[in-house]
Amino acid sequence: MRRRNLMTVLAGAAAYPLLAGAQQKAMPAVGYLHFASPGPFAPFVAAFRQGLSETGFVEGQSVAIEYRRAEGRYDRLSALAADLVSQKVDVIVAASPPSARAAKSATSTIPIVFSSADPIGEGLVSSLARPGGNLTGVSILTAELMPKRLELLSELVPEAKVIALLVNPDNPNTEPMIRDMLWA
Repeated sequence: MRRRNLMTVLAGAAAYPLLAGAQQKAMPAVGYLHFASPGPFAPFVAAFRQGLSETGFVEGQSVAIEYRRAEGRYDRLSALAADLVSQKVDVIVAASPPSARAAKSATSTIPIVFSSADPIGEGLVSSLARPGGNLTGVSILTAELMPKRLELLSELVPEAKVIALLVNPDNPNTEPMIRDMLWA
């Protein structure tokens, strides 16, 4: 799935509760929670805004977006999620699994939309078919595809003796990813 399509789906899912006829403010508010600074993820935010506008929500005109970014400090996510809840946003877009976990801990009533490699393994939902609770989103199967990517790389460059895997040691998904790659 292309990045733009993914963001369109997320934007539509984020806007759905607003369109469903729930009691609304004059201008609905979307909370956007992310673990990183905006720079490297600017294309994703632009795609998110584009997806919202394609469903009739234009930032500043028909929807307010409250951005909260942890600037790479995962320990700030809980406070940022709690701040969005206190702002009474209509939906929270959790732009990373750690953001989704923080949002899930902060509220059981505000809808949360996430994108995740393994939402069941990360404790976000109980099943893909029936996620339950106030969380919904998409699974992008990144971790499941890592061993296949290693296999393809080995076939493309058979003379490679060592292949390095660069990871963020602060990311909670790092350990399972390394484990999966070692057994590939």
